[in-house]
Amino acid sequence: MKTNIKFIFGIFFALLLTVSSCTQENYSLGDLSAPSNIIVNTQVVGQDATHPNGDGSGKVKISITGDNALSYKIDYDASTPVDLVYLPNGTVTNKYTTLGVKTYRITVVAYGKGGSSTNVTKDVTVRSDFTVNPAIVTALTNDASKTWVVDKSVPGHLGVGPWNVSSIRPEWWASGINEKVASANCFYTASFTFAKVAGTGTYSLQVATPDGAFTKTGSLTTLPGIPATGDEGCYNYGGGTSAFSFIPSSSGAPALPSMADNSPSTQTSILLSGVTTFIGYGAVQKEYEILVITSTYMYVRVQGTETGNAWYLKLKPAL
Repeated sequence: MKTNIKFIFGIFFALLLTVSSCTQENYSLGDLSAPSNIIVNTQVVGQDATHPNGDGSGKVKISITGDNALSYKIDYDASTPVDLVYLPNGTVTNKYTTLGVKTYRITVVAYGKGGSSTNVTKDVTVRSDFTVNPAIVTALTNDASKTWVVDKSVPGHLGVGPWNVSSIRPEWWASGINEKVASANCFYTASFTFAKVAGTGTYSLQVATPDGAFTKTGSLTTLPGIPATGDEGCYNYGGGTSAFSFIPSSSGAPALPSMADNSPSTQTSILLSGVTTFIGYGAVQKEYEILVITSTYMYVRVQGTETGNAWYLKLKPAL
């Protein structure tokens, strides 16, 4: 036993000498100063003395510079939910689509070494003009009033895919016929009445939800009265009425002359006012891009509550 103890002690002492004789290395993270002198330059397209807020296209060229900045993220409108977009080189042209003249607050986050960051904001005022194709108005409202429902009789009446312009289809998942009848039948019984208000040139949407609203919960919806937590499904909601407008779609998706499902977009969106209305799915975003519309069929998509997602919906006129 004594021999073993001495042997173990000898090994320990040798290791201690070895460790103590090692040269100590010193490491340094270097200068981690946050980016500074961040400048956000904005150029409203078409801006001149006659058109101080631009040519009506809504386009703004944005460039960002700064000291010690390695990359940037940008949020184009502080009045909407935060959506930071990565800008590796700090330049972009953004299209604002709210009609009329509006001031937007741009927020930029500049990132430096070691994850350091600096935030800056800048306001820009821009005008957006848009004249909707009369055929879209007629198909949606019958030039008076028209009610639509989700078409459960066709596959893909609900789908999920990426929110981009390179793949405008529900490539991640598409519903089967009657997919939600057993689990969320409110998805099919809700109705959406689009009206053209005579004499004013304005539009309204009335949502009726006899069996509740099909939505998510908490921060994943804007509908009032929805629980803070819970699964996607039907929730008690009395419906609502709001104004809506037609705007140029903000996705930048191209248009094709075909009116089939493979047509990327009409380049027109329905923008709902307020937080009490929705189309099909009670999303946070209120811009529903019209991909295809005829007198008997409407195919739209809305940016999902999860970043990068798009929800696709097929509707038909109510009987």
